[in-house]
Amino acid sequence: MSTAEVSRTKAWVMAARPQTLPAAAAPILVGTGLAVHEGVFAPLPALMAFIGAALIQIGTNFANDYYDAKKGADTDDRDGFTRVTQSGLIDASQVKLATIVTFALAILSGTYLVYIGGLPILVIGLVSVACGWAYTGGPYPLGYHGLGDLFVFVFFGVVAVVGTFYVQAVAHLEPLTLTIPAGTLPREAFIASLPVSGLSTAILVVNNIRDRETDAATGKRTLAVRLGYRWSRLEYVALLALAYLTPLWFWLGEGFNPTVLLPLVTLPYAALVARTVCTRTDGAALNPALEQTGKLLAGYSLLFAIGVVI
Repeated sequence: MSTAEVSRTKAWVMAARPQTLPAAAAPILVGTGLAVHEGVFAPLPALMAFIGAALIQIGTNFANDYYDAKKGADTDDRDGFTRVTQSGLIDASQVKLATIVTFALAILSGTYLVYIGGLPILVIGLVSVACGWAYTGGPYPLGYHGLGDLFVFVFFGVVAVVGTFYVQAVAHLEPLTLTIPAGTLPREAFIASLPVSGLSTAILVVNNIRDRETDAATGKRTLAVRLGYRWSRLEYVALLALAYLTPLWFWLGEGFNPTVLLPLVTLPYAALVARTVCTRTDGAALNPALEQTGKLLAGYSLLFAIGVVI
């Protein structure tokens, strides 16, 4: 489809990249599943956590679209999905404004969570928004210096899952706390975040393997550019291994019921996607693999949450 055939609405949907939203929903599912298991489930904080996570994800996507175009990282040679700024579908100034508005909405939506979660949530929320912008923007863009994988692992995995559990656990206590109350950050919350961290980062790894050649040519030093194909593929497999070892630890090490092994039913699907990632570099194969990794994250997280609840 030519850019002339793309409607304004579809262009904005493309800029938001809905195929990446499993990365926002997955940590909410897992964190909420653990909250139900621990008897601290609170629906409104869980909903607001999802809204905030989705807005940060979309804002990061807008920022990525805008700054990659301005820095010359997006070119006609890349095999990825159409970028609206680089292709001229939406004016750069409008994408930049959308970035600012979306991050502002994320901060606004987080005011309720700050009320119930106190200072810890305020700090985490502001740092998350700042890092979302700094992923491709600012004087030291994280994605351009090989730090994108670490950003995704920490903020879309560990922080998101632990934060989701925390806002539900602390909702039952006095609001506007200045510290982290005892029992609101259990070890299990951190361990439960690792599969989400791994699979969310794996989505980025597929993206960066696909774009390795064009990123290298334009000076975007992603981790895939720095590591090369072999080690980037090893990183992808290692992230999957982390995801599938975690339920075993919950069962054998934390004493959870065998139902926590439910995510293992997705292992054959993960193996098929990994085979593509480990053998192909072209967009025709890796664009579907990127979406499939997103679906894997969503399916895994849903099953893991159900297994933890049961």
